Amino acid sequence: MRNSDQIIQDRSIGIERLLEIMRRLRDKETGCPWDIEQDFATIAPYTVEEAYEVADAIHREAWSELPGELGDLLLNTIYHAQMAEEVGMFDFDAVVQVISDKMIARHPHVFGDESREKSSEQQIEDWEAIKASERGEPASVLDGVAVNLPALTRAVKLQNRAARVGFDWPETEHVLEKIKEESAELVEARDTLSQLEVEEEFGDLMFVMANLGRHLGVSPEEALRKANAKFTRRFNMIEDELRSMGKSPQRSSLKEMDALWDAAKSDEK
Repeated sequence: MRNSDQIIQDRSIGIERLLEIMRRLRDKETGCPWDIEQDFATIAPYTVEEAYEVADAIHREAWSELPGELGDLLLNTIYHAQMAEEVGMFDFDAVVQVISDKMIARHPHVFGDESREKSSEQQIEDWEAIKASERGEPASVLDGVAVNLPALTRAVKLQNRAARVGFDWPETEHVLEKIKEESAELVEARDTLSQLEVEEEFGDLMFVMANLGRHLGVSPEEALRKANAKFTRRFNMIEDELRSMGKSPQRSSLKEMDALWDAAKSDEK
């Protein structure tokens, strides 16, 4: 039987090598002080961050970076499993077993006797029905939508849940009318109400905007991500142009930067 050092140095082993590395990092006597100090709460933000970095590499089609980003995400899963094993909750094998059983149970058209002759939409409905049966009878239709999801993503998930039981606007035009109403309330709040009430009205408007995206078949999170990327790209073009003129944003007027922004927009068309 190989010892820990032999396992760690053998690049051909695969997952067992990574599991052993994590065990060593968390060893109370010989491990890394930083790794030993971590717990589920402190690692969770890194887990979320690594998931976004995976998505970013895919969006940029940075395929050479993707193995490393997926590895970082896998490491976070192993980190949580190692911490759980240390306190007798579960181990990595339990994680693998649970997800394997779940995938088999949720794909009866692949691993069972159900027909594969279904549309993607029908398979999504079946998936949700299976998930609902696994959860049992919920206290609320909205139960199970993770609180820590990005706010726009959670808004859409909440709206989808409500829509399944008929609580939804039947037409997109109704959502647009609601946006007008919420916009007017926000303007009124800005002029007459407290900052806390302004924040509430702004949140209402954002929530309805997320609903509009859902009705249009647009992911609000994805649309905003693309808008962020577009803004960054165009602002960088402004900075480049100013730099070529021996200037910087700090030493330029808004009028000058607006003109360069319009030029950047034209260049992209």
